[in-house]
Amino acid sequence: MKNVISVADSIRDGVFIHITESYNDPHRVLMPLKMANMMAMDKDVIVYMDIHAVELLVKGAKDLNYADFESAQSYIKGLINKKVGVYACPTCLKIAGFKPEYLMDGVQVAQKERFFNFTKGRILTLDY
Repeated sequence: MKNVISVADSIRDGVFIHITESYNDPHRVLMPLKMANMMAMDKDVIVYMDIHAVELLVKGAKDLNYADFESAQSYIKGLINKKVGVYACPTCLKIAGFKPEYLMDGVQVAQKERFFNFTKGRILTLDY
């Protein structure tokens, strides 16, 4: 008899994390990045960064640090290593004076299809 995995066993709920802040509010950036890393252990996670947050995603960006947290780049690299999608708003990149090719390795330009197919379970959205 073949091993059969039920649909319920293979479906994980997902968490959509939306970050808008940057250097002016490190706590508002690092807390959701920390949460994303923790949740990625057993949930599907996607991180969308727009407005000022895109400044943190480009090559050569100054790292962001805050008491009792790892650095932004450390969290972002951890997410990428866990195969979590980290996406930058294309319009926000352009407004900030960046091109998609300036993004750190593993960070992608957001495409609307990615927001709908990263999980087969329920989606929880967290905005920061």
